[in-house]
Amino acid sequence: MQPGWVRITHWVNALAVVVMVTSGWQVYNASPIFPALVFPASITLGGWLGGALLWHFAAMWVLVVNFLIYIAMNIVSGRFRRKLFPLSVKSLIGDLRAALTGKLKHDDLSHYNAVQKAAYLAVIVDIVIVILSGLAIWKSVQFPLLRDLMGGYDRARVVHFFAMSFLVAFFVLHVVMVALVPRSLLLMIRGR
Repeated sequence: MQPGWVRITHWVNALAVVVMVTSGWQVYNASPIFPALVFPASITLGGWLGGALLWHFAAMWVLVVNFLIYIAMNIVSGRFRRKLFPLSVKSLIGDLRAALTGKLKHDDLSHYNAVQKAAYLAVIVDIVIVILSGLAIWKSVQFPLLRDLMGGYDRARVVHFFAMSFLVAFFVLHVVMVALVPRSLLLMIRGR
């Protein structure tokens, strides 16, 4: 079972991430960190730097508020403790080995395996890094400590880029796993 608040925050987050990433790629194109890497206009949002920033800032608020609701609800309900813990290195290695050899079972979708637990914990930490590095870029004068913790403005951009890249990789892998276990999509739509 997935409670309604989990399903709602999941889909709001998915939409916000798509808007943030595609508009962020347009923002990136205006001043590439890696000059050899430019994102095709066909997969970016905003059309130009100003338009992309409007989309990025609008989706930013949705992502941050939705993320805070998700974290708060998971803590208050005890869902984090039940779903993501315990997690051991031994169980992670065993489940990762089973996953890579196609032997990981998905009979009971109400329980996360160790790979899922690690992935969800990693993406939660990653979203925090995306938000903090984004703040360090957007408001570097107002948040000098945050900017300095990131190693300065330019390094904050690099941190933001790699955190976004991790989020995109998670998103792609998540969609692939849903395709391999389609019942999980029904669970996230219907709740059961």
